Amino acid sequence: MAENGRDRLRELLDAVLLDTDGAADGVHRRLEDMADDAFSSPFHFSRLLSRATGEPPVAMRRRVMLERSAWQLARGTSVTQAAWAAGYESVEGFSRAFLRAFGRSPSSPAGGSHWLPAPNGIHFHPPMSLWAQAQERPMNPLTEQLVAHDLDDTRTLLELAKGLAVAEFRAICQPGTIVLPWDGPEESIAAVLDHQVLAKEVWLASIEGLDLPYRAGPPDAAGLLDRHDAVAPRWLATVRDIDRRGAWNDRLIDALCDPPESFVISSVIAHVLTYSAHRRQLVRRMLAAAGRETDHGDPIIWLRAQRGETG
Repeated sequence: MAENGRDRLRELLDAVLLDTDGAADGVHRRLEDMADDAFSSPFHFSRLLSRATGEPPVAMRRRVMLERSAWQLARGTSVTQAAWAAGYESVEGFSRAFLRAFGRSPSSPAGGSHWLPAPNGIHFHPPMSLWAQAQERPMNPLTEQLVAHDLDDTRTLLELAKGLAVAEFRAICQPGTIVLPWDGPEESIAAVLDHQVLAKEVWLASIEGLDLPYRAGPPDAAGLLDRHDAVAPRWLATVRDIDRRGAWNDRLIDALCDPPESFVISSVIAHVLTYSAHRRQLVRRMLAAAGRETDHGDPIIWLRAQRGETG
C-alpha cells in the first residue's frame, strides 16, 4: 500500500492511534478526526483501513487503547488513571468495556498477555506503537459477535428491570409461559431474567466441574445484575478458549445431570445462545406490557454502535 515511497497503511494507522494525551475524546475519537489527520474523507479512510486490516478504524482504536490500558494497569497505573488515559469519561464505563474485552475487571490481577483477539495481528506495543504479529488465529467473528451481543443485551435488560417496582418485577404477566420444560414456568420478568443468568451459571459449572450454583430466595433485579456481571466474563473467556483450542467437537460429560449425560461442546453454546435470544425478546414483550420502552435488541444496530458507525 505504498504511494510514491510512502507507507500509506502506516499513515492510516498513525491517524487511528494519534495520542490525545488523555483528552476526553480519547478512545471515542471520531472517525472524522481520524480521517482529517490522514488527509482523507471519512468514507475513504474507513474503506481503505477496513479493507487493509479487516477491522474498522473506530473498533481498532478502542481495542488497541484497551490493550494499552491492560499493559499500564499491570505496571501499577490506577484504574482511574487508565480510564482517563484511554479517553473514557467515567471509570464505570471503562470498567465495563475492560470486563467485556478481557473477561476480568481492571482492578483484578493481570494474567497472560495484554493483547486481545484481532483479525489482523495488529496490537499495542509499549510505549505507544504497534506490533504486527505474523500469524494470529482470531476468534471466529460470528461467534464473538453472537456471544458478546447476548451478554451486552442481557445487561441492558437487567438495567431496565432495576427501574421496576418489586411488584412489577415479580408480577405474573404472561401466564403459562414455559421456555424449557425442565425449567418450569417463566411467567414474570423476574423468572425469565433469573433463568437467563442461571443458564450460563449452570453450564459453566458443568464445564468447569463445579457444584450447581446456589440461589437464595426470590431474585431481585440488582442481585441478578451482580450475578450476570460475575458470570459474563467467565462465559466469554470460556467460549474464547474453546474456539482457540478448536474444541468445538469435544464432548462434555455432565456429572450434574442424573444420570450423567454427554454433550458436544458446540451444541451447548448453540443451546445457550438460542434460548438466551428467546428469553431476551420475551423480556422485551413483558417490559412493554409494563409500560417500559425498549429497543429491538437488533445485533445489526448493536454492532454498528460497537464500531462507532451510524445509519
